[in-house]
Amino acid sequence: MLKVHFVANTRAGRIIWLLEELSLEYEVNIMPFSKEGLKSDEHRARHALGRVPVLEDGEVSIFESGAIIEYILARYKDGGLKPKVDSPEFPFYLQWFHYCEGMVMPPMNQIVIQTIILPPDRRDKNVLLQAQKLLTKALIPVNKNLADKDYLIGDFSAADLMLGHACFMSNRMGCVTDEMTHIKTYVDRISARPAFKKAIELK
Repeated sequence: MLKVHFVANTRAGRIIWLLEELSLEYEVNIMPFSKEGLKSDEHRARHALGRVPVLEDGEVSIFESGAIIEYILARYKDGGLKPKVDSPEFPFYLQWFHYCEGMVMPPMNQIVIQTIILPPDRRDKNVLLQAQKLLTKALIPVNKNLADKDYLIGDFSAADLMLGHACFMSNRMGCVTDEMTHIKTYVDRISARPAFKKAIELK
């Protein structure tokens, strides 16, 4: 059975969301967001940097949320939740799938570092403000793209698992401005999906 090593409010939520969307059976190892949990010898054997998610599938153990999503779709959904290679939507599927980690997550990571990970005496307000501005700026093209679509490429796809999750977290962080009405509606639409609710509420 598939096993997900999970910490709440992290990219690991994408994997639970996917598994719920596909109605696949899985086990979940809910870990604390702490040095004792993530930096333990046991978990470092799964991921040398002590990060999540990690997926175990029999003898296979892999990390990186995007890679895990691609793996599950290839092994268990016959390439589903993504357009065919010859589809007009395929290039844009790839674009938004990778836009998430390339443009949205770097400033989000910095926000987490400056608000949660670093102790108060080591936090830099200027670094935080710059990261917040960069995150909001990175979301502008996403908002524009969603002007005439329910999901990133029209139909729900794995690109939404990646970037949609990031939009939800960005909104929670207050970095989706009131003017970004299309992202606001998109986040509401995602939040109403039962599979997403299961993933985001898992603690």
